[in-house]
Amino acid sequence: MSSQMDHRLSSEHEELRRTVEEFAHDVVAPKIGDLYERHEFPYEIVREMGRMGLFGLPFPEEYGGMGGDYLALGIALEELARVDSSVAITLEAGVSLGAMPVFRFGTEEQKRQWLPKLCAGEALGAFGLTEPGAGSDAGGTRTTAVRDGDEWVINGSKCFITNSGTDITALVTVTAVTGRKPDGKPLISSIIVPSGTPGFTVAAPYSKVGWNASDTRELSFSDVRVPAANLLGEEGRGYAQFLRILDEGRVAISALATGLAQGCVDESLKYAAERHAFGKPIGDNQAVQFKIADMEMRAHMARIGWHDAASRLVNGEPFKKEAAIAKLYSSTVAVDNAREATQIHGGYGFMNEYPVARMWRDSKILEIGEGTSEVQRMLIARELGMNA
Repeated sequence: MSSQMDHRLSSEHEELRRTVEEFAHDVVAPKIGDLYERHEFPYEIVREMGRMGLFGLPFPEEYGGMGGDYLALGIALEELARVDSSVAITLEAGVSLGAMPVFRFGTEEQKRQWLPKLCAGEALGAFGLTEPGAGSDAGGTRTTAVRDGDEWVINGSKCFITNSGTDITALVTVTAVTGRKPDGKPLISSIIVPSGTPGFTVAAPYSKVGWNASDTRELSFSDVRVPAANLLGEEGRGYAQFLRILDEGRVAISALATGLAQGCVDESLKYAAERHAFGKPIGDNQAVQFKIADMEMRAHMARIGWHDAASRLVNGEPFKKEAAIAKLYSSTVAVDNAREATQIHGGYGFMNEYPVARMWRDSKILEIGEGTSEVQRMLIARELGMNA
C-alpha cells in the first residue's frame, strides 16, 4: 500500500496526537467552559501551547519551529477541537493565517523578525482579508495602500479578523489595493502592519454565537504608515498569495471540524452510558446506538478526507480540490454531529455546562469561515473542468 493511501499515523505523529489529547483533557477541558461563558481569551492555555511548540509545528527549526508539517498541525487541531474549538481556532489562525504568510512569502529579514516569536506562541499574527463588503469575493477589496516615498499609507477596514486584538497580537497582514492593471482590475498586495501602529484601530470584540473564548474583531486603518519594506512578497501578488494560504488553511479547518465531530461522539458515548431512562442506560436503546454509529462514521470519513488533502500538500502535489472536498464534508458533518449530540443529551444538551452545547454553537461557523460551503462547491466544480 502506498503512503498516499495509508492514513495511519507514523509513530512520531501518534506520539504528538497522544500528547495533545492529554493536554486537551487535562489542561483545556477543566478551564475552558468558564472562559467561554465569560468571553475571555485563554492566555494561560495559549502560553502553554506555545511552550509545547504547537504554534511552531509546521515551521523549520531555524525560525524557532518544530520542523514538522501540515499533517502534524492538523493532528494537533483535531485533538484540541475534540475538547474546545475556541482554543483550536486560535492555534489554526495563529499558524495558518498569522505566521504562514510570513513564512511562505516573506523576505529572510521578515522571517527572522517575526517567526521566532510567532512559533513560540509569545506573539500572535492575524490575517486581514475579509471586509464588510468583500468576503467570498476578496477581489472586491476596498482597502487601499498608496506609496509615499519609503512608506505605504493604508486606509480602509477589515472585519471578522481572528487573533487581531489580543494582548499578544504582534502583526496583522493586510490585503490592500496598491494600483490597477491595464484592464482596470485591482492590483492587490499584502502588507505587514505591526500592532500599535498609529491610525490602526482595533474595535471591541464582537458578540458572537460561538468561539466565545477566541478573539475576533473589526479593524480600521486611517492613514496608517508602515515602511515600504513591510510589503509581503511581490506587489500585486497579494490575492494569489492568499488564495494559496486559504487552500492550506482549509486543510487545517477541516482537521478542526473533524475534531469537533469526534468530540460529539466522545461526549455522546459518555452521556449515553451515564444517563438512565426507563430503568436502563439510554445507550442500550438502538435508536441512540444508531445515532452514535452514524456520528462515528461521519467523523471517520472526515478524517480520511483531511488526511488525504494534507498528505498531498505535504508531498508537494496538487491539493486544491481535495482541500475543498475535505473542508466541505468535515464542516457539514460537524454541524450534523453537533445537532445529534445535542439531541442525545436532551434538555442537558441545551445547558452551557455541557460541552455539546458549546460544540453546537461552535459548529455552524465551520460552514462559513475560510470559504463558505458554496465556495467549496464552486472550487470543486472548477477543478472538475466546469465553468463555475
